[in-house]
Formats: sequence, C-alpha cells, structure tokens
Amino acid sequence: MSQEDAKPEKPPKGERPEKSEKPDTDAANSDEAPDGGKAPEPEQEPEARQPAWAARRDLIDHAPDFVGSLIRGDQLGVTGGHVAGNVNINLGPRGFGAASRSVSGQVRREDVERLATVFRTCPSFDAALERLRDDHVVVLKGSRGTGRESAALMLLNRLGAHPIQSFDPGTAPAALPDALEDSPGFLLHELSTSRSRPLLGPHLLSMREKLRLHGGRFVITVDSSAMLGEIPFVLWEPPPVEDVLRAHVTTEVGPEAWERLRRLTPVEEFLDRTHQPGETERFAEQLAAHHRGELDEEQLADFAQSALADRVSGWLTSPEKEGGDELREKAFLIALAVFDKAPYAIAAELGDSLFVELQTTANPDKPPVIPIFGSSTASRLAFAHALGSTQDEVTEWGPVSQYRAEFQDKHTASMLLREVWTVHPSARTALVRWLQQLAKDGRPLVRTRAAAATALLAEADLPSAMAHLVEPWAGGRSYSGWLTAANTLSLASLLQVRGVSRILHAWCTGEHPSRRWTAIRVYGLLGPMQPVKALDALLDAVRLENDEEEEVNQLAEATQLLLLAAHEPVLPRLAQLVEDEQTPRDEALYNHALRAFGLACRESEEGTERPLVLKWFADARSSPECDDDELVTGLWRAGLRDRAHTDTARESLQRWVRVAERDPYTERSLTPLLAALADTEADRQRIDHLLRTAHAADGSPLHVTHRLRTAVAAHS
Repeated sequence: MSQEDAKPEKPPKGERPEKSEKPDTDAANSDEAPDGGKAPEPEQEPEARQPAWAARRDLIDHAPDFVGSLIRGDQLGVTGGHVAGNVNINLGPRGFGAASRSVSGQVRREDVERLATVFRTCPSFDAALERLRDDHVVVLKGSRGTGRESAALMLLNRLGAHPIQSFDPGTAPAALPDALEDSPGFLLHELSTSRSRPLLGPHLLSMREKLRLHGGRFVITVDSSAMLGEIPFVLWEPPPVEDVLRAHVTTEVGPEAWERLRRLTPVEEFLDRTHQPGETERFAEQLAAHHRGELDEEQLADFAQSALADRVSGWLTSPEKEGGDELREKAFLIALAVFDKAPYAIAAELGDSLFVELQTTANPDKPPVIPIFGSSTASRLAFAHALGSTQDEVTEWGPVSQYRAEFQDKHTASMLLREVWTVHPSARTALVRWLQQLAKDGRPLVRTRAAAATALLAEADLPSAMAHLVEPWAGGRSYSGWLTAANTLSLASLLQVRGVSRILHAWCTGEHPSRRWTAIRVYGLLGPMQPVKALDALLDAVRLENDEEEEVNQLAEATQLLLLAAHEPVLPRLAQLVEDEQTPRDEALYNHALRAFGLACRESEEGTERPLVLKWFADARSSPECDDDELVTGLWRAGLRDRAHTDTARESLQRWVRVAERDPYTERSLTPLLAALADTEADRQRIDHLLRTAHAADGSPLHVTHRLRTAVAAHS
C-alpha cells in the first residue's frame, strides 16, 4: 500500500489515548476521580492508528508459533511432516549486517552421507530434482523447520555434486553469479531477500550460464514469505512424519522392530500431531530405547511431557539466595517464554524490566537494582535449554538480521507461562504490570507478543486474564490497548478458549465504544475461521443504525479485513447487498458494502504494487467456474455511479492506472475491467474522463492511459 493511503486513524468518538507512560491499572482506566467525581479529560493529541490491514500484518508477522493458519489462510508456524532434520553447518561467527560479498564454507561429506541414510523423498523433492538436473539451479521455497536444508543437501547428493560449498545467508543476490567458482555443488540456505535486495531473473540466468560451463548445481532455499516476483521456484512440501520416523527407527533397530513399534499407542498419538525435525529424531531415539527394554510404554508416552514439566517447575521453585542472581534469571526465563523465537536482545532487555517488577513485589521498600553486566548469553541459553541463531526478523523496514533465541522444546514457552500464572499467584501483580508495559511499547513485535502471552494466560484462567489485562486494555483510552485486547481475544479464539465468543457478542452489541471497537476488530481478524458467521455479526452491528462516523469506519475496516482474508464467501454477500433488486435497499448495508470494498481496493499483493482485488478479477476471467470478475465489476460499477462513493472509487481506480503504467500484468488485467465498466454512454464518459485526468504522482502524463482509452473505445 502506498504512503498516500496510510492515513492516520482517529480513536473512537469520546475516547482519548492515555498520556501517561506508566502501566495501566484499574484506577488509571476508570473515569472516576479519586474523590468520586468525574475525572477531567486529559489534554493531548489523538493517538495515531495503523490501517487495519497493516495492523493485521503485524499480528501475523510477530505472533508466536502456536498461532495457526486460521487468520491468514495458511500455516503460520511449522507445517505437518518433516524430513530427517537440518544439518547445522557452522562456518564461523557472523555479523548482524547483510553481507554484500559472498562467504562460503564446505559441507562435510560425512554429514551428507549420514543424512542420506535417513532421508526420504516426496513429490516436491522429485520436482526439484528434475528442475535442478535440467536447469542447474533451483529455488526451494517453504516454511522454516520443514527440512528444506536437508532436502537441498540431498538434491545435490543425488546428482553427485560433491564437494558442496555453503554460502552465508546474508550473501547479496547480485553477488551470487560471481561467487560460483569451479565447484560441483553450491547451497544457500535461507537466502535473505527484500524489496531493496530482490532475487531477480537476470541473477538466475547468469548463475545458470556459469553453472553449465562446468556442470555445477546450485540449490537456494527461501522462507515461504520471501519476495521472489516472477522467479520460478518449487514449493517444498515435506514427506509425512511417519516416513521420517520410520527412517530413523529402522536405521537404529531394523524394519521388523519398526512394524511392531508402529502399532503402539504412543506412536499413534505422536503421529497425530505435527513435529519439528528434532522432535521426530528424539522420539525415534526413545522408541529405540523402548525396543531395547530401557523404557516401558507408559514411560515412552510420558517421557517428553513429564521431563519438560519437571524442568519448568524446577526453574520457578529453585531457592533464591541472598545477593544471588536467581530472580533475574527467572525473569529472563519468563521473558523468553513471551519472546520465544524472537531476538535475544529483546528477551534480555524486557526480562530486566520484569526483574524490576518482581523485585518491587518482593521488596516494596527497597529500590530495585539491575546488574549492568551479568550472565553471558551462552550460559543463559544453556540454562534455559534454548538455542541461539542468527536469522532475519521482520520489521517495518524489511527483514533485519538478528540473533534469535528459542527453547529446544516447543512446549516450554506455553507451559512456563501457565505455570507462573496458575501456580505462583504472588507473581501475578508484577506480571500484569509488565504485560501492561509491553502493550504500550513502540515495537509491533513486543505488543503482539504481549497479546499472545495474555491469550495463553486466558486459556489457563480466563476470568483472571480478563479482569487484570483484557478488560482494562479494551476499556481504557489508549488505541494500543484496544489493539492488544483485540489481538488477545483473537489468539484466545484460535486456542479455543471457552467464553470468548460470548464476550465478543456482548461487546459488539454493547454500548461501550472502545469495547465495541475491540470486538469489531476481532470479528475482522477471525473471519477466515468462520467467515459467514463473522460477516453476519458485522452486518448485525451495521443494522444498529449508529450514525457515528468513526464507528461506521470501524465496521468497514473489519469487513475489509474479512474480505481480504476470505474473499470467496464474503465477496458474493457484499455484491448481493449492492445489486439485489428483489428487496428494498437497506442504505446502511449498501453503503457499508461499498466502503469495505473500497478499502479492500487499496491493498496490494504482498511484496508488490499489484492490486489484490484486481488479481481476483483476472483470476476469475481465466476460470469459467468462477464469477468473481462479475462480482468485482458490479461493485465497481455501483461505487462509480453513486455520488457518495464516486470520488473514492475514482481515486482508487486512478491509483490502479498508475500501477499499470509500471506493471504490464496490471495493465493486462485492468483493460477488460475498464471495458466492462463502460456499460452505458454515461459510464463510457466517466471512464474516459477518469483516464484523461489520471496522471503520475509528480503530475506527469501516463502513457498507459492512451492504450486503455483505445481498448475501452474498441469495446464500445
């Protein structure tokens, strides 16, 4: 979305953001003055708000792994099925900056051969192998933790490309062609791309030519969110977990033992869940131990969960020595649970903030003290059974290389937070104050993780989480608080916390403006889970005939989120509200549908300028079974013809024309839409005037307008 569209939003009428930097408390959020009278309104500027779609992207980008696929339509965390596990290749220390030159090291042959004994193929592997054989270079795209690096090594191994040179992930794409020396095999795992540093077609062509000269092969792996443009890639979908588990177990104890072990209940339960490669490998070791008589079946079932529970309990109940550092390390562990798989520096920084709150609770009369220099990073991570790695972190400026920390066991974070909240109530006061601070932080990652942590606390104890955190956020005067409350309830819904649906319905139809805003936003975010139900709730709110402009905009934004995230069931309903000639028009619903559609038309495909709604139109034209092109045309036609919406519609359409000036795909897609909109003489004149008055951002003429006018005239 362009900067001209990112207009600041105002808070709901009658609501003002808080000025104080101190954490919210029940008193701070009350409208009552200490003497029982009405508290005076603070004098301050309204708090700027993000556009709804941008706020949704922050939630998706920064949420922890337990958030599943139901917000954006595909898996946010680790997907099901894994290869044997990635080979960790240590090439020496790496800086945080993105390297402009290539740095490489040679993968040990014995590591590759050991991996080959347990690796299992799959259709996406076969497709990648065929492309690598023909083109000498292949891009493998998929989610992290699904064994792409292992697959890349095995692709090269299958074609005998040894030795294998592994490039640093920070290597600039433009530097890759010059870095391909006379080696048979090359690997670049987790190539970092961005708008300012994309992987382009010329890069790929240059690499292919150089590799063909000496018969080399090159495999590049990228994350599922990487921006590749028109670059061809193979989507990595790993083999089933059972195939991988079988490979590990049969290597250890043989195929006959595996057939007996496979029928065990703990194995069935393990295969019913998704797992990271390391978990599959460790479970295979336990199965082998069970086969050798070292573990019985009950121990096999309880091994992982009980070991983790004992570890978490031991962390929190260990005695605190006088003058010791135990409380600070416990604060760090809790912070790491909130910021698992996030930058280590954030967990350390905010862990010290929690340490201050815990000290205040333990010794209210003693000023808290934070040691400036304490434990080393390595010792902290070792104590936490966590791993550190340098990876790209999503920021508003694009991916930035950060040193990240994550627990080795993916269940540690949630178990630790629940243990603190339910077993150690004396820590609640400090934890609440700390989470309230996080909700006001300027970093989207921090605010999102505060919401995610609160959702886990709500799963453990909903009434307490609502009373201490969610209700004060939703009922306060801070936009960041409302957004954190909305994100919390959204994530709690994904966790299937009972009671959340009742809360949302009560707030959406209630009289409290900021709580109503919160519920409306949640319905927009949760649309992909139950889009019809969410749309019905939003339309019911529209029918309440609230004329406040801000609330009208809130509802339109929520429906915009719903439309963009799940357009297939939502688009026909909106088109019906606009085009239904069988029943009298409901003006509120009619205007709501056009507002939501107009907001959706401002958004573009991730990483490009191409309008997302225009892509629906183009895709539908190429599919005889889909009528989305007619629905989009009908909504555009209604918006352009209606006096209340025509200015907004014309501005959006001219924005699409400016994109078409730079992008042939957009021009090809826009041409038939404009021709379809020129339905009557008045429509043709309107479209012709729109094209004649369209110009670039600097006022210069657009060459594409002449071609578009010619096409529209020919259609007439």
